[in-house]
Amino acid sequence: MGIKWQTVLEQVHADEVAVYAASAMGQLDKTGTGGMLKARLAGNRTSAKQLPLGLNNMPADFINAYVLGSIGATGANVGACASFLYNLRAGVEDIQSGRRKIVVVGNAEAPLTPEIIEGYAAMSALATDENLCKLDNVKLPDHRRASRPFGENCGFTLGESGQYFVLMDDQLALELGANIHGAITDVFVNADGFKKSISAPGPGNYITLGKAVAAASSMFGPDAVKDRSFIQAHGSSTPQNRITETQVFDKVAQAFGIKNWPVTAVKAFLGHSLAPASADQLVSTLGVLKYGVLPGIKTLDKLADDLFDERLNIVMTDTDLTDRAEVGFLNSKGFGGNNATGIVVSPTKTESMLTKRFGNKAMEKYKTLRDKNNAAAEVYDKECMSGPMKPIYNFGESLIADDEITFDKSKISIAGFPKGVNLYPENKYKDLI
Repeated sequence: MGIKWQTVLEQVHADEVAVYAASAMGQLDKTGTGGMLKARLAGNRTSAKQLPLGLNNMPADFINAYVLGSIGATGANVGACASFLYNLRAGVEDIQSGRRKIVVVGNAEAPLTPEIIEGYAAMSALATDENLCKLDNVKLPDHRRASRPFGENCGFTLGESGQYFVLMDDQLALELGANIHGAITDVFVNADGFKKSISAPGPGNYITLGKAVAAASSMFGPDAVKDRSFIQAHGSSTPQNRITETQVFDKVAQAFGIKNWPVTAVKAFLGHSLAPASADQLVSTLGVLKYGVLPGIKTLDKLADDLFDERLNIVMTDTDLTDRAEVGFLNSKGFGGNNATGIVVSPTKTESMLTKRFGNKAMEKYKTLRDKNNAAAEVYDKECMSGPMKPIYNFGESLIADDEITFDKSKISIAGFPKGVNLYPENKYKDLI
């Protein structure tokens, strides 16, 4: 951020901070749950670390315990491959409600172990060398083109990822001079209902995308959606998904009068990282909104013949969206019927909205602070890139003793947290009692 964490804490109560993050699978290698389950059978000793490391809430808990030292809210929302958007929704709603002022939200997943690969292979979900060779009529597969969203494909490719974002209350972001990369206005989540198989599609994705497009249209006007929006597709690279997902997009486009809707899929570059998959989409989307270039799905020779793409522009080359990238839709589908769609607004549009809310004078002051923080962030980035990067890992440091926690009638005072915890927030039920 270019802003010291302690500076942030000086502006907020200790319980106005939250961290939401998870993995979908948990840690299943030998140092986590996988090692715990195999240890006795293999004649080894189960360690005290294997069970806690295997919990899928560790991507949040480790940040609280060893990076931020946060004593605010924490949680791990899991929705299969849509997990990041579930966590993002929790953060957005926390800030919109006023419960939190700053939320760190993300996911981390590292599923590249033989056992997990075997599990997905048993579901016929993964691309195999044999099937890739059949698709291309060759003897040796082209692994760089294994993930082919919306093309002739045969399954997805597992990837690994860790992505984290900082969400802030509008006023706090201005007061701190935080670099605003965009805004998240809404995240919609819906299930698929009855299913014939755990991986089968259903109506949930129609609802999430339809509500997201309707919300964006209501906020920014129909033309913003028709002319200045794009989709980051789930794009898992399976034959079934390419049909069902484009059918969702095309029906929604028809309902809102959208033609030639730009669509891309970041899994072509990164594979499927499971829980952080939609976090990968968000990172890419922030780049699209900043630079006006939508990355093409370069692993394709051509689009598949069975797509519902009459109103879609599924890009195969990098596409210039200058002045046409105002709203991005993050679409995600997950095993079990977990669906989510998030709305991402460009930094230019976000700044315009903030100017209307706070005025030109406040924005000029903000920009001065922002430039200073961006310079500090750039210095830190260069230090990390030049290596060796020093990870933030505060193991056993700055522990809070019982006698460093004191109460009075209005708040809890805690060492290291200047504003403490407010015991009496606004009474929402005062008019009812």
